[in-house]
Formats: sequence, C-alpha cells, structure tokens
Amino acid sequence: MDANTRKTTLRMIPYGLYVLTSASADGRVAAATVNWVTQASFEPPLVAVGVKADSGAHALIKETKAFALNVLGKGQGPLAFTFFKPAERKGDTISGEPFRPGQTGAPILGSTPAFIECTLEATVEKGDHSVFVGRVVDVGLTKAPEGRAEDATLWLKELGDKVYYGG
Repeated sequence: MDANTRKTTLRMIPYGLYVLTSASADGRVAAATVNWVTQASFEPPLVAVGVKADSGAHALIKETKAFALNVLGKGQGPLAFTFFKPAERKGDTISGEPFRPGQTGAPILGSTPAFIECTLEATVEKGDHSVFVGRVVDVGLTKAPEGRAEDATLWLKELGDKVYYGG
C-alpha cells in the first residue's frame, strides 16, 4: 500500500473537534484536543473516542474510568490549538479555561457549546491509539444550535489547509 495514498484517503474521513477531559480524585487533570469520535450505540447511549496511547489523557481515563468530550463550536479554533499542548490546571481553570466538575468528576469546560460525559465501558488497545467506549451519563448544551446540530461543531478542516491529523 502506498503510504501517501493511504494518508490522503484516511484524511477524507471528516472530523469534528472536541476537548477530551478527565480528572482524578486528587486533582490531577488531563485535557487534549481530539477528533476521532463517533456515536456507537443509541441504547445504551455509547460513544467511542480514539486516544493516543502515550498521552496523559489515556493514562488518566484508564485510572478514573471516566471522561468528558467538550464539543468545540464554530469560531473556537484558538481553543482547539490551546489543547494541542499539555494542559495545566490552576484552580478552577485548565490552560486558562474555566471548568466545573461533571457527575463523574471529569472537567466540563464552560466555554464550549456542548458536552458529553461518560463512564468507561470498554477499551480496545491496538496500535498507537486506544479506542475508549464510553457510556453517556450526562450531556449539556450552552444553547440550542440553530439549524442542524452538526453544523454548530468546529471541524478539523476549519483550522486551515496545513492542519491534519491521522492518515
């Protein structure tokens, strides 16, 4: 298989952007911009997310068995770039962004249009990423989106012609 063709072909799968968060009982937090996310079941409500195996978020999710996906909205490109770097907690902020603990303790960012909070149901560890399957235990909207819900989500392609992930 040609490596460049594979990369280009896999990049044809469209992705929204999310800030994945997790927190331990002792106050450690992890936050990272992710895009390999999909709904996996209606009943029970499940989502799946690909997380880099050597990341701090991966380790903390395995430890705490919980995570949140904070949905990035249109115009939140700078926030996506903020969480491309390791996150730092200072009081009730992560990398300068205010948060509150959700039902599971996972950080819910105050500035995103929506969140999905999950408990960890299953993990598939293959390759350089693991797939975490989470049971949705809480969701929230800052405000109802106008038009189609997915049109309110920031897409990877909106970060510019030189920003890619995957392939």
